[in-house]
Amino acid sequence: MSGRVHAGALALLVALACTGQAQPAGSARAGPPSRRAQEAALAEAAARRGDREEAARRALGLTAEYQRDGTSWSAEDRTAAGRAYVILGEGNPDAVRAALRAFDAAVAADSGAVEPRLRLGDLFLDKYNAPDARESYRAALRLAPGNPRALLGIARVLAFEGNPEAFDTARKSLAADPSLGPAHALLARLQLDAEQYDSAAAEARLAVALDSSLAAGWAALGATAWLRGDSAGYARARAGAGRTAEFWSDLADQVARHRRYAEAAGFGREAVARDSLSPRALGVLGMNELRLGEMERGRGHLERAFDRDPFHVWYKNTLDLLDGLRSFRTIERGRFRIVAPAAEAELLALYLAPLLEEAYDTLSARYEYRPPPPIRIELYRHSADFSVRTVGLTGIGALGVSFGTVLAMDAPSARDPGEFNWGSTAWHELTHTFTLGLSAHRVPRWFSEGLSVLEEHRARPGWGAGPSPEFLATFKAGRLLPVSRLNEGFVRPTHPAELGFSYYQASLVCEMIEREKGRAALVAMLRAWRDGLDTPGVLFRVLGMTPAALDRHFAEWLRTRFAGPLASLAAWDGKGEVTGEFPGLLQRAEEALAHGDSAAARQALLRAETLFPEYAGPGAPALALAHLFNARGDRSGAVAALARYNALNESAWEANDLEARLREALDDHAGAAAALRRILWISPYDAGVHTRLAELAERMNDQAVMVRERRAVVALGPADPLEARYQLARALARSGDAAAARREVLQVLEQAPGFEKAQALLLELRGKTPEGRTR
Repeated sequence: MSGRVHAGALALLVALACTGQAQPAGSARAGPPSRRAQEAALAEAAARRGDREEAARRALGLTAEYQRDGTSWSAEDRTAAGRAYVILGEGNPDAVRAALRAFDAAVAADSGAVEPRLRLGDLFLDKYNAPDARESYRAALRLAPGNPRALLGIARVLAFEGNPEAFDTARKSLAADPSLGPAHALLARLQLDAEQYDSAAAEARLAVALDSSLAAGWAALGATAWLRGDSAGYARARAGAGRTAEFWSDLADQVARHRRYAEAAGFGREAVARDSLSPRALGVLGMNELRLGEMERGRGHLERAFDRDPFHVWYKNTLDLLDGLRSFRTIERGRFRIVAPAAEAELLALYLAPLLEEAYDTLSARYEYRPPPPIRIELYRHSADFSVRTVGLTGIGALGVSFGTVLAMDAPSARDPGEFNWGSTAWHELTHTFTLGLSAHRVPRWFSEGLSVLEEHRARPGWGAGPSPEFLATFKAGRLLPVSRLNEGFVRPTHPAELGFSYYQASLVCEMIEREKGRAALVAMLRAWRDGLDTPGVLFRVLGMTPAALDRHFAEWLRTRFAGPLASLAAWDGKGEVTGEFPGLLQRAEEALAHGDSAAARQALLRAETLFPEYAGPGAPALALAHLFNARGDRSGAVAALARYNALNESAWEANDLEARLREALDDHAGAAAALRRILWISPYDAGVHTRLAELAERMNDQAVMVRERRAVVALGPADPLEARYQLARALARSGDAAAARREVLQVLEQAPGFEKAQALLLELRGKTPEGRTR
């Protein structure tokens, strides 16, 4: 409800009129709200101010009356009964079901009534049921086109789903009714997500000016002040909100959206202290405890929340996920705790543990900071499970998330080979652990993401996002976001490609800063945010620039950095195909190949690669040249082209496989092994790749890789496990670990006493000391 709530019938009527609830829009009824609608409004007002006893007393009286003779009630009164049932719904699933029935009965009593449809939408969205909520709001809009509360409902659904159209839809609701306080509160939250603090505060002030009981408005105001370090502003918001748990729950939620999870958990505890029965308070506390790695404590609070609200999709999904985690295996390796499906854990840990240790040492040296171990990393074989771990729902589309010292990501089995690189994803998320920790979780989203992509680039050739014709043509058209607004590209992209553009653009800003000011400038910026400076203050202290100056400087740097490719591309408006010399050459090469003119195709591709040597996307010149050379039998030319391409593309499974085979044919064992190692970061599940790499390692006397790859074959559960274990024993023996070799070969002989190769190896091992020396 967006109008101020005061005692007294006259003020109540004014409040109801402000919300559009004085009568169901589209209904034939006119005049002030009915006695029962007024009683429902008073019960809601009591609930909002935290007076659970009065709210329940009024709601129980109304529902008891409805149960006696509700079949004769009007649509407005049936809607009032539904509102009362909603109040009684905490911890009472039957009351929630009764609310749904009452709202449906109101629709049946008056097919033109809008109010019950709005209330249904609110109830569905409160339970994280976005599809049904959307349909209810759309039904209201069909009856009352332009209804501000229905538009706000759609905006809330869009915001819930992370759809950037939420912002404009909320503005449409305000265009229809400028006094709609909850719409201002939603806009405040959306501005806060983009770290536009001044705009967020302005919208929040409007929200509470219109409705002084609006917890979401006070929470947006309090969160904005808290995140800016404005203790006086935070205190004013807290005083304005009163003692309701809803304020603290909202505050926790909004702070968590800024990656301040420990503080969010603290606010969650305050919410529970205010109302230990509030499922919202228990849920937000439990979620943030899980993000901090406090798994049992978080589960306990979520179970209590779900007991009180068994219709809440987030709570149910997360508890189901936690049940599934019980079957996962946890492997402790050094400073890391790897949690993965039992069938994959040993295999993944073989590669992930040393990579993470390498990343930890590299990043701690670069950022002069050491996050406290153990760092927990969870890998999920279903993207939907990772999505639930992140936001409680399926379908967010991301690959990984960092909560600080707790990371979660897709396992490589979650996606088809070639869709992503799980090694670069792990490195990316661990970088967040460093940048969040060093900045006390105050680093802006764009800078943290930019550093993570930059560190991917530094970790391995080809890792991390790269330039595309679309990115550069968008910049040439002046349509890239300026650095000062780059956060909007992450939370409110205006076109489908803008999110990906923003990751890469942020990395280029960080690259520019490091090139011009050195690594120390990146560290100094993180420390300045930790010390409480806002972004303009950080930029001025470390770079000596205002945000506007940085915008101009970066644009000029980008023009220089990509001068060649930019000259070969036309400006792009985001519609149709990118044009210019470079895409024209790719088209010419394709047409030449279609007509069998390989010489013309080769000429066009060589020219295209010269113009844009960093491009490794669809139709990349280097890859096309590799296939052209290979078709002509020019292995060396194909290998050289593949090497250029694979050094730019982190997920090119087939191209790396071809490079490995061609290098093997050329007796380039080291080059072939390097290509196979790259494949394992794309997908580690092909036993043939591990076997090939083990054999190459044996030829090169690389004992560590040889043993690791034989262990990987065993971990994959091969069709012939005894042969795989024998090969592992043989590799261990060759590496000098006679004791481990003996253990493996004895396990083989226990299952197959007549295995002659294993018998021979055991006899050989008996002639060695435990240290592996021959007697």
